[in-house]
Order: sequence, then structure tokens, then C-alpha cells
Amino acid sequence: MNDSKFHLMIVDDQESIRKLCMTVGASLDLLCTQAESAEIALARLDSEAPEMILADLMMPNMSGLDFLTEIKRMLPHTEVAIMTGHGSIETAVRAMRAGAYDYITKPFRIEELKLLLQRMREKVELVTENLFLREKVSTEMDLNGIVGSSAKIQDLLRVVARLKDTRTPVLITGESGTGKELIARAIHFRGQYAKRPFVAVDCGSLVPTLIESELFGYEKGAFTGAAKSKEGLFASANGGTVFLDEIGELPLEMQAKLLRVLQEKEVRPVGSNTRVKVDVRVIAATNRDLEAAYRDGSFRKDLYFRLNVVTVHLPPLRERKADIPALVHWFLNKLAPDQTIQVTHEAMQDLFEYDWPGNVRELENCIERAVALGSQNVIDLHDLPPAIRRLSEDSDESIEPAAISSTDLEELERETIMRVFEQTKGDKQLTGRMLGISRATLYRKLKRYNIGPAEKASVSAGGHP
Repeated sequence: MNDSKFHLMIVDDQESIRKLCMTVGASLDLLCTQAESAEIALARLDSEAPEMILADLMMPNMSGLDFLTEIKRMLPHTEVAIMTGHGSIETAVRAMRAGAYDYITKPFRIEELKLLLQRMREKVELVTENLFLREKVSTEMDLNGIVGSSAKIQDLLRVVARLKDTRTPVLITGESGTGKELIARAIHFRGQYAKRPFVAVDCGSLVPTLIESELFGYEKGAFTGAAKSKEGLFASANGGTVFLDEIGELPLEMQAKLLRVLQEKEVRPVGSNTRVKVDVRVIAATNRDLEAAYRDGSFRKDLYFRLNVVTVHLPPLRERKADIPALVHWFLNKLAPDQTIQVTHEAMQDLFEYDWPGNVRELENCIERAVALGSQNVIDLHDLPPAIRRLSEDSDESIEPAAISSTDLEELERETIMRVFEQTKGDKQLTGRMLGISRATLYRKLKRYNIGPAEKASVSAGGHP
């Protein structure tokens, strides 16, 4: 069996109908099997799991509607179309309510059947790709929530791998919402210091009069309300990592005290004459241009160079739009782990067209909104925020969303697969593992995008020499 093709099962008690459907299905490059009754078809589900089923409504013993109900219970992702010679509206409504993809009335024209099967296959492909993207978040590309296969993200992950076992200070730069804390956590938790403390400090949210006591601690009676001594954040992170988020928001006076801590590796709690030794790795982050800040006097030059031993820059989401599908399905898996929510091509196209000034954080909020307000099954254009949805509403009506989707989504997918295929020197097993997809899906993609010797892919997929 060539598992690179989608499997269509035809269930009908008339042999002539089964043969006709088999012929039409084969012309569409579907793998076709047949069963002369619903009972036989159900018995075969132990060894076969067709993605598509075409079943007659009127069959002896078990009706097509009863068969449909049983199929949706056993194979909820399988698409089922009903054939009927009794094409009443009532019958069609009952079939659709029971979960049928569509119905077709006998006698039907060959072109009519072809169109139905083509649309069913497109729906199966959409479901398959959505499941693939959701499963991919469990692969090695999902590093502490850093999701993506774009060249910029892969370069970033290589830098993380080099820094994870060092004590070198790191300055992470990037716009708000790009995931700077995720990078800091990845550097800490992927390395040999993972079991040591990781303390995150949002410098922008600290009360100016309490910054010093928060960072360095205080002695009992140091100020009104200090009923007992308290350890500061630096001391609590001893042996591990302090992550100073939005370091550019620290007042100049605190910048001088922080510099002294970094140089002397000791802190003096407020109200104490005793210095406490601390061994911490400092990772700082900012969405400001610190070089420009020290030139205009709002940031200390000596502190800038102390922190800026290694700089890691996070690209904005608009510069790595190829990662949007994987990010979308990462958030779907996080927000609705027990649901299979699909994203239409039109909705995904609008996500591609948007510039994302709030970056990954804004994308997460967008998906959370769609999950909360949507149908719980499909995210479509109307589930997106107005600012994003307006892109489609304002676009030229002569441009079909599907054509744009084909150009953007498929080309991005093709480039990703080709890059990994070249990196593995054509090793299909390793390519599939790196992409996080099954062998069948990989062969189907290689054939679709004409990557590598297609004829060999087809033979290999069939499992025959």
C-alpha cells in the first residue's frame, strides 16, 4: 500500500457504482478500496483507516446514516460523503447533522463526483496540515517555547546552545513582545545550571524608592515597615541566573550600584554595613537602543559595556513570518489542548499579511481571542480582531485569497522542507525527524514540491524495492 496517498473507501452494495467510484478516485491519485456493505467496511477499520469514505445511504441491514454515525465515533477525523438516490432536503440535512461532509444524488455525473472528491481531499489536507503543525510543537524546535523553523530562529537557537553552559553576561535586544524572557530561560534551563535558581526582575515595574531593597535586600529596621530582614533578589539567585528585563528603565543611580555589584560580585543590603558575596550570571534584556542611550547620557556607558559581552537580537515577527503557522498551532495546543481547532487558509493569509507591531505576544492574544469567541472547531476570518480582518476587507476583490495562500504558504513550506532536506544530504528519515512529520507526509510533500527524485520517493513510500 502506498501510504503517501490519501485513502478513499467506497461502500455500496452495487458493484457497478463501486467500480465507477474506484475509477474516478484513482484518476485523482487517491488510493481506493471498496466494501459491499457497511458491516464489511466497519470490520476492515481494524487494519485500514481511510481519510475519505463515500457511502451509499440505502444499504441492507445498516443504513448509510447509521454507518456514518459509527464511522464518526471510530474515526472522528475521517471525512464521509453520502450517496443517495433519494435526494430530499430532509435526507441531506440529517446526513449533514450527523457529521457528513456532503452528499451527492444518484445518478451523478463523473465531473460532479470528481468535484466532490477534490473538495473532500482539500478538507483532509487542511486537517492533516493542522494536525502536523500541532504535533510539531513537541519536536526539538520547540525549545522552552521558542517555536519556528525560519533561518533567523534556527540561528538564534544555535547561539542559545553555545551560551547555555557559560557564565558570560548576555544582553538580549528586541522589540516588545518578541520573547526575550523565553531566550533567557532557554539559556539557563537548557544548560548545566538548570537546577540552580532563575530569578526574573522587571526593572520597569519596580517602584523607584524600593528598587535597591528589592534587588539587594534590607536589614530589619532599615526603613519604616522593615519588621524583619529580607534577602534581595540577587542573593536569592546565588549560584544561578538573574534576568534583568527592560534594563534600560533603571534610574542612573541604580545603574551605578548595579555596576558595582557586577564588578565586585557582592551586594550590601539596605541598612547593613556587611557585604554579601553573590555568584550570579546576569542576563539583561531591553527594547531600547542602549548604545544611543549611553551616548545621550540616559544609560551608563561602563554598565553598557559590562552587560554587552554577548548580544542576542530577537527579530520582530514581521521579519520571520514563515514561523507564524507553527506559532499559531503552538498557541492552539497551549490554549485548547483537548480540542482539534483548524485554521482556514483565508484566516492564515490574513495573519501573514498583518505586520504584528506587538510581535509574538500580540499573536498569542489574537489566537486566545479567536479560541474564546470562535466556534471551537475552526478559526476563520470573522474570528480575528478587526485590525487584522480589515486586511481582507480592504483588499482588491479581484485577488482570490486562495491564490495568495498558495503563493505564500506553500512557498514558505517548500523552502523549509528543501532547506532541511539539503542539510541532511537527502536522508529522508532524518529529514522527517527534524521536521517532526511522518514518513507518509514527508513523501507526499517531496512529491508535491518536486524535491529530490520523485520517482524514488514514490517507490520508497510504497515499501517495495
